[in-house]
Amino acid sequence: MIKRTLYFGNPCYLKKKDMQMNIEFPEKENKPPASVPIEDIGILVLDSPHITLTNALIAELNQNNVAVISCDAQHLPFGLMLPMFSHHAFTEKMYQQLESSLPLKKNLWQQTIVAKISNQAAMLRSVGINDAKMQYYIGLVKSGDPQNVEGRAAAFYWEKLFGANACFTRDREGDGPNAMLNYGYAILLAIVARSLVASGLLPAVGIHHRNKYNPWCLASDIMEPYRPYVDMVVLQIVNENPEIEDLTPYIKKKLLQIPVVDIIIDGNSSPLMVGVQRTTASLSTCFEGSARRILYPEFN
Repeated sequence: MIKRTLYFGNPCYLKKKDMQMNIEFPEKENKPPASVPIEDIGILVLDSPHITLTNALIAELNQNNVAVISCDAQHLPFGLMLPMFSHHAFTEKMYQQLESSLPLKKNLWQQTIVAKISNQAAMLRSVGINDAKMQYYIGLVKSGDPQNVEGRAAAFYWEKLFGANACFTRDREGDGPNAMLNYGYAILLAIVARSLVASGLLPAVGIHHRNKYNPWCLASDIMEPYRPYVDMVVLQIVNENPEIEDLTPYIKKKLLQIPVVDIIIDGNSSPLMVGVQRTTASLSTCFEGSARRILYPEFN
């Protein structure tokens, strides 16, 4: 079942009652109370400094593997809370992941980069851009990607995606589409991290990313082939609203639809959030030694 993504941008009081998340608003908001079954929630976005949660609610959200995203003063996703574990065989899965061999991790990273560049190429084709160079890059990816083909392909991809005359540069601190991409990627990271925990894996221990300041290294790895789906949503927003650069409530509402974007894995269509769970489950089987292929989506 596809889980719901809930966004709160106004002051409110959230508590648990009868397995529901009860929502109460200040009198000045002039809004009636509401409730949502906790088991239906997948992602909770908190975008106001005046939101209060009870500890009973937090515990139940963790029990149901809800990804809770808190935003900073600039209204950008800043914090992510997940349960420490949610898989019944967590310890066994943890050791399988930690003891995985270097050749396996290099092979998994090769698969990841091939899938990412393939999806970026398909994204370019979908907007009428020749992807021959991207296809060339796919053939260059070796085990572990020692030549950083990923970076070379990304440079070409970003040069072309928003049009030859757009003068776009991908920059995490940049304006315009960059802010939308950052917001969308934060939502995607939460989806992937949530699924990794559900599959009994440690989001901090990556197959490639090893930044000591990044607590989501594995999530950063596995989200790579999914990034073009965020790019697709952002490009649609830019094409429909060429003058909008700020993260307005309208833009955020559009980006919060990322979990339900349709994707295809092995010929089967599903919402992105469901597909990510298939991907992380397949990664777990790779670590346990019963498979060697990660199930990634094919953009089309």
